[in-house]
Amino acid sequence: MKYEIEYIEKIAKIIKDNNLTEIVLEDGEQAISVRKEAANNIVAQPVAAAPINVATAQPSAVASAIQAKPAQEAAGAKGSAITSPMVGAFYAAPAPGAKPFVKVGDTISAGQVVCIVEAMKLMNEIESEVSGKIVEICVEDGQSVEYGQVLMRVE
Repeated sequence: MKYEIEYIEKIAKIIKDNNLTEIVLEDGEQAISVRKEAANNIVAQPVAAAPINVATAQPSAVASAIQAKPAQEAAGAKGSAITSPMVGAFYAAPAPGAKPFVKVGDTISAGQVVCIVEAMKLMNEIESEVSGKIVEICVEDGQSVEYGQVLMRVE
């Protein structure tokens, strides 16, 4: 598997410009994972193209999808959506059996951690971009989520 350095640098720029933690691209038997580590280092590595739960996209579609606003509001849906910034597993609490970060009826503020999305064994804390009251949690604990999927709604 061989990727042009220019291609990887473009992906790294997309990650930096959009404050993402990781992008996984899969094309048939080839796959590449580009992620930002805790120290803001960007690492690109080929990954085995085994049957894994990742979004498949063409490189040109990736840039437009990242620049587009994730998960347009559903017709008639109340409140602002908090969406998943990546593909992974949704966790409502910091540890199994622990108290959830938020529940329906809680009042939250912008910047508050509301859940975790695990991607590639990395736990990514998801912060709310809005303040308000949680009116709906749209996914179950441990459920797989897609990029842009609505996790919860805030009024």
